[in-house]
Amino acid sequence: MRGAVAKLIAQRVGLGLLLLFAVSLLIFVGTQILPGDVAQSILGQTATPQALANLREKLGLNEPAYMRYLSWLGGVVTGDLGTSLTSGQNIAATIGPRLKNTLFLAGVAAIIAVPLAILLGLLAVRFRGRWPDKLISGATLASISLPEFFIGYLLIYFVAVKLGWFTSVSTVYDGMGFGARLNAVALPAATLTLVVLAHMMRMTRAAILNVMQSAYIETAELKGLSQFRVILRHAFPNAIAPIVNVVMLNLAYLVVGVVVVEVIFVYPGMGQFLVDHVAKRDVPVVQAAGLIFAAVFIGLNIVADVVSILANPRLRHPR
Repeated sequence: MRGAVAKLIAQRVGLGLLLLFAVSLLIFVGTQILPGDVAQSILGQTATPQALANLREKLGLNEPAYMRYLSWLGGVVTGDLGTSLTSGQNIAATIGPRLKNTLFLAGVAAIIAVPLAILLGLLAVRFRGRWPDKLISGATLASISLPEFFIGYLLIYFVAVKLGWFTSVSTVYDGMGFGARLNAVALPAATLTLVVLAHMMRMTRAAILNVMQSAYIETAELKGLSQFRVILRHAFPNAIAPIVNVVMLNLAYLVVGVVVVEVIFVYPGMGQFLVDHVAKRDVPVVQAAGLIFAAVFIGLNIVADVVSILANPRLRHPR
C-alpha cells in the first residue's frame, strides 16, 4: 500500500508539472497577442523605422514564435528569467524582493485567517442552529459577498482616515524593522483575511458536520463525552482532508490574488510589480511574474493533494 500511496503522489506531482508547462505556453501566447508593438512602446512614437527594426532584431522579435518560446522556457528551466525591456535589469534579481514582500503579506494574512477560520468553524458546529452559529455564518456570508477592493477602501476610510490607526499606503523597504513592517501591512493583511476567512470557515463547518453523521460519532456521544470534545477529538481529525484542501486553495489565493489589494494599498509586491510592467508592455517581466504566480498556485494545490492522500485512512491503514 505504501507503493500505491507513492504512486498517487508521483501522479499528482507529474500532473502538476504538466499543468505548469501548459500554463507557461498559455502565458507566452497571451503576451504575444497583446496589441501594440514592444519596440514602439520602448522607443516611443518618434522612433525611426530603422531604429525600430534594429531593436526588434536585438530583442529577437523577428524570430518565429516557437523559437522564442523554447528559448524563454529553456532560460526559465536554468533559472534565467531574462532581462527587463524597460530597465535592462536582470528580472530574477528585480523580482526577488517583490516576491519576498508578497510572501510576507500572504504569510501574515494566513497566520491570522487559518486558525481563526478553523476556530469559528468549530464554534459554529458546536452551537449549530443556535444564535452563535447564525451570527458567525451571517457575518462570514456578508464578508464573502464583498469584493476585496471594496473591503480595502472601507478599511482605508474608517481605520486609516477616520481613526488614524494605520497608514493607507503600505510602504516597506529593505532594513525595515519587523514591527514597522507588520504595521505597514496591517490593512492589506486585514483585507485579505476578511476575503478568505469566510470560505475556509464555511468549508470547515460543512466538513465537520458531514463527519458528525458517522456512526462512530454517535458511539462517542453515547459514552458520555462532551459535545465539544467529540467534535475536537473525533470529528475534526477525520474532516482534515477537505479542510486542508480549502486552506491550501485560499493560501494560493493569498499569493496569487493579491494584485488588487497591492494596487489599492500601493504595496511593493508581485501584484503591483506585474501591473506596472503590463502598463509598460514589458513582456519578459509579465511572463516571469505570471509563471511564478502559476507555479505557486499549482505547487500549493499539489501540497493539498498530497496531504489529502496521506490523511486518507483507507490508504494509510488498509485492511
